[in-house]
Amino acid sequence: MTDTQIFEPEGRAVPYVDEGDGPVKLVLVQERGLAADVLGVVAHYLAEEAGFHVLRIGYRADDADVALETRVGDVLAVIDHVGLQDTWVGGHGFGGTVARALAAAHHDRVNGLLLLGVEESDIPVAPVIPVLIIQGSQDALYAPANGERLQSTVPERASVKSIDGGDHLFPMTHPIETAVNIEEYLDWD
Repeated sequence: MTDTQIFEPEGRAVPYVDEGDGPVKLVLVQERGLAADVLGVVAHYLAEEAGFHVLRIGYRADDADVALETRVGDVLAVIDHVGLQDTWVGGHGFGGTVARALAAAHHDRVNGLLLLGVEESDIPVAPVIPVLIIQGSQDALYAPANGERLQSTVPERASVKSIDGGDHLFPMTHPIETAVNIEEYLDWD
């Protein structure tokens, strides 16, 4: 696996892992409160086996009282630091909410949205961009109904995939199945 780096825009220490260099670019924001490597196997598979460029972004150590807009700013700062353009952005749980907020506020910088478990939120889906929702069928924290409700708001642009038997930690417990769903959807061309 690739080592975690720290980017310090304006004194904020934001951890990230950058791996792969393929033409399909994907930014993943991890779920808050989980280990930094929660999306590690998914990202590594996508970088090594599928040939994607994957940027995983965590949270700064003093994250408890940080506003959603500031978190979006942290993600954008790391994306700019790494030099990614024309990227999909996504995340697991609350990381997906950060990705949704980023896509809504900066939809000109996002090719698509990937949500791994959908947190209830009133953030609208950004115009035009496609949305891939992957959810665990047994996720008690972010019920599959959240993803289905979100899909119903933009049915022509949103697809839902289910990880059978997966709970909220399905990216860790079913990493290859999760990664293959992402690969098949994003690498269709």
